[in-house]
Amino acid sequence: MLLTEDNTLYCGFTDDVEKRFNAHKNGEGAKYTRVHKPIKIVYSKEFNTKSEAMKEEYRIKKLKRADKLKLIS
Repeated sequence: MLLTEDNTLYCGFTDDVEKRFNAHKNGEGAKYTRVHKPIKIVYSKEFNTKSEAMKEEYRIKKLKRADKLKLIS
């Protein structure tokens, strides 16, 4: 999960966190992060399969902001 310059949170999955973060910073990531510039990685978790990672991404995206902040603290 990324924190953006305008204090929003972006959630996604990847097999290389640093590479994907740099892509987002360079405007090569998702449409959301082209507008909401990421400043740092605030949460990451490793999974054994892509399916597990996608399920967790979906679960996190449904959370309210307060619950996301609890998750990263």
